Amino acid sequence: MKLPDEVRLWFARRYASLHRQWLLAALDAPTGRPWQLPVTLGIPTEAAALPQPQAVRAWADAWRHWRGPGQLAWVERRWKILGAQQLPATLLLDDLDAAAGWIGERERWERALARGRHLLLRWPPLRTTLPRLFDTLADSPDADFQRLQDVLDWLNTHDAAGLYPRQLPLAGMDSKWFEARSGVLALLLGALRGGRAPTTAAQADADPATVRSDIYTLASLRRPPATMRLRILDPALRTVVGGLGDLTAPLDMVAALPWQPAVVLIVENLQTGLALQDLPGAVAVMGLGYAVGHLAGVPWLAHARCLYWGDIDTHGYAILHRARIAIPHLESLLMDEETLLRFAPLWAHEAAPAAAEALSALTADEHAMYDGLRSQRWGQAVRLEQERIAWNVAWQAILISSRAPNPPLPHP
Repeated sequence: MKLPDEVRLWFARRYASLHRQWLLAALDAPTGRPWQLPVTLGIPTEAAALPQPQAVRAWADAWRHWRGPGQLAWVERRWKILGAQQLPATLLLDDLDAAAGWIGERERWERALARGRHLLLRWPPLRTTLPRLFDTLADSPDADFQRLQDVLDWLNTHDAAGLYPRQLPLAGMDSKWFEARSGVLALLLGALRGGRAPTTAAQADADPATVRSDIYTLASLRRPPATMRLRILDPALRTVVGGLGDLTAPLDMVAALPWQPAVVLIVENLQTGLALQDLPGAVAVMGLGYAVGHLAGVPWLAHARCLYWGDIDTHGYAILHRARIAIPHLESLLMDEETLLRFAPLWAHEAAPAAAEALSALTADEHAMYDGLRSQRWGQAVRLEQERIAWNVAWQAILISSRAPNPPLPHP
């Protein structure tokens, strides 16, 4: 015996999983069949009703007073003991606008449908792509949605070869906006040009950065260069760059620096890198996060002792995994169980753990830490940020790990 609130929750789950599919059907209307979703309400048998007549009466009364969306069908049951009963049998939801309003989604649904129809009228090849961008259609501010159309139209009708996105002659264009919408633009432009969309809907809506490179390829745009920020901790090495101790430069320029550090310390968080003191032969790379794969293109790392120090959380080990793929001889620092437990009073909460079950580039000990964090071995979503480690402890560990026989000299 399904009560109205139970049916509403059931429909909310169906909507969450099927709304993109329903949007495609709505975009195809009137050629498509009308939307209908029948819901059986669970009429009990007389044997099931006998022990709970009040519950059956309350269930029927709840639907008798029902004023929500859909068409309610009743049936008569003639039971031997309880007699004739008028009971609710089926709720036929046949108006998706009203049904979406039942779960608080009407405004988003109607906006997505109206915008989808507008784009489909303008660009028919987008038909199967639009439902995959439901969240973009439903949630973009009006000015943002108009700018999306303007950029798509310009890229589809002009040659953008050699231009940076900021050079596009469009009002309101800025780099941050373009980067945030790059995945959506790649899907749309790919569909207009007859190619397959480069990613899934969930990725495009939730993480456009996953397909950021594709819009540059599709539109022949010029990519902004990847940059790297360094702290040069050795005074001798600082002479190579005019005495600078803190340097941000394009990756290819960093890779071409005429030096050979003995030690390279890769730290996840910027302020940790800024706190580092002078250290003979050492250079620090700061704040790359998941972009540590760029390190594969830096030749002078191959002959340096490379240390990675990140947060003790699942993402810290996922970044370590990616960094070691780029630098196979990379060692981890201050990312063990002893360090985690020593600073237990300073633990934080990891809101969204990494999803991978296995990280092949981790050592056995590192993977045991990763597995322990994912399985809540030390508590719920434990996280120790590297900044929480007492600096005297951290600096001593860096000194011990970075000792080299001879300080390096810059190449002449």
